[in-house]
Amino acid sequence: MTNIDLPFYSIDMSSYEESTEKKALKINLDPTIYGTFAEIGAGQEVARQFFQAGLASKTIAKTMSAYDMTISDEIYGKSSRYVCMDRVERMLEHEYELLEQRLKPCRGENSRFFAFADTVTTANRKRGPTESHGWIGLRFQKHVGGFCNEIIIHVRLWDSLRLQQQEALAILGVNLIYAAYFHNENLSLFIKSLLDRLNNRRIEIDMIRFQGEDLKDIDNRLASLELVKQRHTEAVMFDEKGHVQLLADELYGTPALVMRGTFRPVTNTHLQILKKSKNQLCDLTECKRNPKVFLEMTMLSLQENGDLEEKDFLDRVDTITELGYNVLLSNFNLFYQLKNYLRTCTQETIAMVVGATLLDKILDANHYIDLEGGILEAFSRLFDKKSLMLVFPFKDNQTCLTSKSYFPEGSTTHLYKYLMETGHIVDIANCDDVDTSIHSEDVRKMLENKDKGWETLVPSQVRDLIIRKKLFGY
Repeated sequence: MTNIDLPFYSIDMSSYEESTEKKALKINLDPTIYGTFAEIGAGQEVARQFFQAGLASKTIAKTMSAYDMTISDEIYGKSSRYVCMDRVERMLEHEYELLEQRLKPCRGENSRFFAFADTVTTANRKRGPTESHGWIGLRFQKHVGGFCNEIIIHVRLWDSLRLQQQEALAILGVNLIYAAYFHNENLSLFIKSLLDRLNNRRIEIDMIRFQGEDLKDIDNRLASLELVKQRHTEAVMFDEKGHVQLLADELYGTPALVMRGTFRPVTNTHLQILKKSKNQLCDLTECKRNPKVFLEMTMLSLQENGDLEEKDFLDRVDTITELGYNVLLSNFNLFYQLKNYLRTCTQETIAMVVGATLLDKILDANHYIDLEGGILEAFSRLFDKKSLMLVFPFKDNQTCLTSKSYFPEGSTTHLYKYLMETGHIVDIANCDDVDTSIHSEDVRKMLENKDKGWETLVPSQVRDLIIRKKLFGY
């Protein structure tokens, strides 16, 4: 490998702000960065930024757009969908292999090769911005002659006009390439820089995945946490194996069953309630597909003790996925917000599992004063024709609180009665044998006090994992 000194070009860099143009030019000024752009669906918007910045011949080996489906299939292989992760991965693989085959012999010792690809559907008259989205990928060498690494992101485009969406995509593409080469040592800065000169009203980044030898220290779950923390998106998910997935793809045409909690850690009570909830949901709705079950945490619950601790977050994810459940992380403090977001991912039934003690908070009109329609607007969003709330009881020596034994005070009485009568709020049946008085907090206190009684309150897989990996301060 050869160390290359950057040559001097007589260009006044002071005339550039920290902007897309400056980023593109800085990449063009680096003689080691060299690659290919393949863009489908929104024009050659990203490549154009490098041409406009000047000295693009130092960076761009080839640009192309295979808009015709037959031609695209001939190049990248047939696909059931043209805007999907599989498609962008095929594009990256094909273009990067060609680059190495043709250019490695003549300039491989001096170059850090890359292949950039995107496949995007933008707004048109028939399809509004709500369906405008795309997959963007970058395969690249961090070092000259080094390993091949890959970054893939999924975006939703929220501008109403096609040209605005193309502009936003162009900025994002430059930001991604720049971050890959100049911010790859700082995950928080990497994620933040993706929306330089953009905001989440224009673009939502709802999935990101890193892989490769040079990126092996990046935990994709922490990268997703950063997306939510920095408000690049409002929710991310991990599947039962802990892998980052696109929520919209996982939920497409599938009912959703969501239980919210801290899950620090998961208890036997959680699992018993989930099992009964899932069985009851299928009985109530005659599900054509088994519901996708999520254990959901909010950013607020991760920060209940002040600062957000990454290890604590990963401990929770590890114990949930050890049991084979999906994890949902969101910024939604109110249930109607969560349900609205899930509705963009599936048109099937959405069921929320809540404790009876939460009914008071859910029916508190003070939570909805920011809405013009107040609690009525919130509940109209929360309870559509295919959504419901499954309520598990709270029991102690004196009481047994259920949705049927709960009676709200004041003006919400009739609203609550209506929701009960229409089946939007339903008690979970057969909970007599479930000890709902046990909470994650009880387990944590026993862990802190070295009280071995905690081991009987959690599933055996969780117990063994906590002991083996010393989770939650064990």
